[in-house]
Amino acid sequence: MKLQKLLSLTRQAADAYQMIDDGDHIAVGISGGKDSLTLLYALNYLKEFYPKRFSISGITVDLGFGNLDLDPVRCLCEQFSIPYTVVSTDIGKILFETRQESNPCSLCAKMRKGALNQKVKELGCNKVAYAHHKDDVIETMLLSLLYEGRFYSFAPKMYLDKMDLWVIRPLIYVSEAEIIGFQNKYQLPVCKNPCPVDGHTKREYVKKLTKQLEAENHGAKIRMFHAVQASKINGWKEE
Repeated sequence: MKLQKLLSLTRQAADAYQMIDDGDHIAVGISGGKDSLTLLYALNYLKEFYPKRFSISGITVDLGFGNLDLDPVRCLCEQFSIPYTVVSTDIGKILFETRQESNPCSLCAKMRKGALNQKVKELGCNKVAYAHHKDDVIETMLLSLLYEGRFYSFAPKMYLDKMDLWVIRPLIYVSEAEIIGFQNKYQLPVCKNPCPVDGHTKREYVKKLTKQLEAENHGAKIRMFHAVQASKINGWKEE
């Protein structure tokens, strides 16, 4: 995928769900993975021509495993003249040593988001952008259906009233395959995920299940995405 297409899909999402307003200071959550780096590219170049003026800052929550090399991310942010902040935490130690969690993903996500949102507010940002893409929408819906017994997925835009903070997801129209293509074409400086359970989670199982469903039923992923749009889940609208 070329940058032009990424910007087109990002702008479509931003326009459809009124994600960006004049004067916004948007924090970009950067894990160091392909998705968050693609989001950084998208918003950095979108702000050059988008009719509503906004600024961005990059934030990484370091879980404290001790083996996360963020120098490539720092270099990219310097190249884009984007302020970059690393939040140091002991989340990894708490999950795997103190609590010895057998299924740490849900608690980890809550703790990461808590640390991220707190820093976002400290930096004076009024919005935070997450790098969830189209496949994440579908996989979250299937996770909810299989393990919670309800039809649900996260909203493209949502307001956190306790934090007085908006969460936006500008990549919801971009597929994971397109992000992989973008990563390869532009040689994104992806950092290896240091989490010891990476690739061994329920989400990874659902990711493989989704690929199997698509392989056996061509167009299944598109139909599942449209089902989320048409579901009247809070924050979504049929297009």
